[in-house]
Amino acid sequence: MTAFLSRLFRRHRVYTPAWIEVVELERRLAAGEAVVLVDVRQPEEFTAPPGHLPGAVNVPLADLPGRVGELAARRQPVVLVCKTDRRSAQAATKLLATGLRDVAVLRGGTDGWHRHGRPLE
Repeated sequence: MTAFLSRLFRRHRVYTPAWIEVVELERRLAAGEAVVLVDVRQPEEFTAPPGHLPGAVNVPLADLPGRVGELAARRQPVVLVCKTDRRSAQAATKLLATGLRDVAVLRGGTDGWHRHGRPLE
């Protein structure tokens, strides 16, 4: 019975997104770690001042389900970014539900990055 319950509950495990601080992301990028930065804002937000994180790719939140395969194929950790961190947290939940596991949300988003004096493109 215990084994049955264990298998039953394991199937319904809910994964929660990891969070990464600006200084940790900056350290990882400076060290040359392979990371896919995904900015889930709309294209006009992505290109408007103050800009986006260096090297970020724009995949709007609504388009994310159709791009999961592309992200999974890269086989790299994914860090999600938006203006604050609300939309990127939603995006992380969606990606985790598809089976991706190395997914993190940048705490504070581009606003946090900018507040720490980091340049945006």
